[in-house]
Amino acid sequence: MNPEPDPSKRPAFLFAGKPAVTDPILPSLHASHSLAGPAPKAEGAAHTRAVRGDLAHVRYAGQIFVSHYAVPMPRTVGAAGAALHAAGREDAEIVGTLAAGETFNLLDKAGGWGWGQQGEDGLVGYLPLAALEP
Repeated sequence: MNPEPDPSKRPAFLFAGKPAVTDPILPSLHASHSLAGPAPKAEGAAHTRAVRGDLAHVRYAGQIFVSHYAVPMPRTVGAAGAALHAAGREDAEIVGTLAAGETFNLLDKAGGWGWGQQGEDGLVGYLPLAALEP
């Protein structure tokens, strides 16, 4: 039996036409959309678009279709700084580093790892939750 595929590896989809959502925090319940096809993948592991196959930053609501949208939870990187990884594991490629005191906008956390974005428009990736201040 094949294991369940990782939901974060699913493709995101683009909406066709103009986005009907004007406020990404409170989208219109009456907006209708159709899908235009898979969203293009960000080039390279170190991208700045906070979109996975299962989750996206709420700013992409009405533009990209995924099963969940998250409002970022700003966290501060601890005194030791942190390496930003392409996946939530120690042996994953390091796509960047975050300095102590820098803001990391946490969008998801699981298994001791957090996925999110460096500041508002920086690199997107995973870091150990222990690297963030409580």
